[in-house]
This record gives sequence, structure tokens and C-alpha cells, in this order.
Amino acid sequence: MGLMSFIKKQFIDIIQWTEDADGTLAWRFPMDEMEIQNGASLTVRESQIALFVNEGKVADVFGPGTHKLTTQTLPVLTYLKNWDKLFESPFKSDVYFFSTRQQVDQKWGTPQPITIRDKDFGAVRLRAFGNYSFRVADPKLFHTEISGTRENYAVGDLDGQLRGLVLQNISNAIASSGIPFLDLASNQLTFAQALTTQLAPEFAKIGLKLEGMTVQNVSLPEELQKILDQKIGMGMVGNDMNKFMQYQTAQSIPKFAEGAGGGGGGVAGDAMGLGAGVALGQVLAQNLAAGLQSGAAAAQAPAAAAAVGVKAEDVMATLEKLGDLKSKGILTQEEFDSKKAELLKKLI
Repeated sequence: MGLMSFIKKQFIDIIQWTEDADGTLAWRFPMDEMEIQNGASLTVRESQIALFVNEGKVADVFGPGTHKLTTQTLPVLTYLKNWDKLFESPFKSDVYFFSTRQQVDQKWGTPQPITIRDKDFGAVRLRAFGNYSFRVADPKLFHTEISGTRENYAVGDLDGQLRGLVLQNISNAIASSGIPFLDLASNQLTFAQALTTQLAPEFAKIGLKLEGMTVQNVSLPEELQKILDQKIGMGMVGNDMNKFMQYQTAQSIPKFAEGAGGGGGGVAGDAMGLGAGVALGQVLAQNLAAGLQSGAAAAQAPAAAAAVGVKAEDVMATLEKLGDLKSKGILTQEEFDSKKAELLKKLI
């Protein structure tokens, strides 16, 4: 290698960055102990910003275009180096390039259910996921806060930090949006807008601009999903608990019939069937009580009217029915004995 060739390699007269990989946010121009030539050409392409750093201090920033490096184009660096006249010799400075392209389809999600406060249900848990896009908007701030003096800083190096920001602010975003929890799944656009509003200032603190946020899915807890399905099925009856219990009983009847008619252990082995059986038993008991009350009222009518038409076979048939109800546990022994005594009096 000749002397002139060696000397030529010690000075840099063209500074530029051709991105060779997606996802690079910051890249340091390789100096290799070389110095920048006075009047060197700096080329900054669209979607790039170049930053000069002198002895750890951020100096001049260059946007897209071709720039000739002189004291006029490097005012901050000229001040830092105390150049009081046009410099003639090469100088040493670190040059960083930043990509300002949108970094799209960045994933976020809740690895574990998170707890939020809701005005309807109090504390509830949810899972959610989606994606977002961002870009470097303030390279000076991003350099001092995040990328620093590293030779290369990629999107993947920032992924964990940004995911953490999203998760940290979900609860606040839901609270500030005023969206009831049950409406989140069907109102994902509003949820995403609330997240964007909450997160944009947090991204700006590290020199980034949040360009977009999507919510692709909100999973309701299983318990709450069951309540929601019930409310939809009964026509959203609100606070009418009588209607709600009627709906619950109606929902249980098919399961009860399945358990009673199938061969999978019967009602005793099926919790849902047992619950339906209890509900049906309560309905039958209420109907029976109403019938017995009617009978008691009729017994208080004039004796002559009560005695007319009372036959022994009718009394015996009624006693048999009451005995059957007692054996099934619907009537207690005391209730059976009381009604038995009333019926036998009619035969005297």
C-alpha cells in the first residue's frame, strides 16, 4: 500500500447510511480512528436523520438532503470546538444515523390477566392483545435516553420496554375512557383510541412518536362471560330477580331432562341436573302449597256445603297422592299428618 493511499484512507469525505436491514433505529458511522475531512459531504436520505456528537455532547442535527460540512453548516460543533475562523484541518466527531420510518406491526398483549376497576363489576380481570406502530421523532432525546453510544440499536432491543409501557397504562386508559367493561369487546376502536391518548406522552418522553394502536381482541373472564350470556338470553331484564330466576330454571330444565334420561350417572351425578331438580321441586312445592291453601279455604265454608259431594273414594285417592308426595320428600311427615286429619274429618 502506497503512502498516498494510506493517507487518503485516514480522512472521510463522504458520510452516508444505506440501511441494509429492517428494524434498525440507530446506527453509528464507522470512524475507525479516521477523521472527517473539511468540506466533506453528508448524505441523509428520506426517512433518516443524522446526528453529530462531540465528546459525548450532542451537536448538530441534519435532515434529508446533501450537506457540505463547514462552520456554517455545523454551528453547534463550531461553538463546541471553539472554531473562531474557518477550520482547515480534518476533525474528529461521532456521527449517528436514525431511521424515522414507521416501525409497523409491533405486537403487544397481556401474558397474564390484568385487574382493572369497573363501575359495574368492581375489580375484574381481562386479557387483550393487538399491535401498534411508532417512529423516532426526536433523535437527540432518543440518543440520550435510549440508544446511547451503541454501534447499532434495533427495534428488538426496545420491544420489551414498549410492551411494558402498554401494559402499565392499560388500566389508566380504560379508566379515563369511561367505557364500561362489558362494552370493551364490542368497542375496540374506542379502546384503542383511549390507549393511544394515554401512551402517546409516554412514548414522547423517550423521543418516539406513537403513530397507531389497535386492539384486536379483548377476552372476558369466564365467570363474567356466563353472566353476560344469561343477561342476553333473558332479554336484559335488568334488576327483575323473579324473571332472572325463571330464566335460570328454564335454562336448567333441558340439562335436568338430559341427566334424568341419559345413562351418564343420572341426576345424582350431574350437578346441573341436581340444581334443576331442586328448582323444579320448589316450583311443585309452591303449586302444591297453593292448592292446599285453596283446600283449606274451602274447608272453612259452611259445613253443609263442605259435606255435600265428599266421597270416601275421593278422600282415599287424595291421601294416596299425599303419601306419594311424602315419600318423595316434597311433604314432611307433619304436613302429611295434618292434611290426613283434615281429610278424615270430612268422612265423619
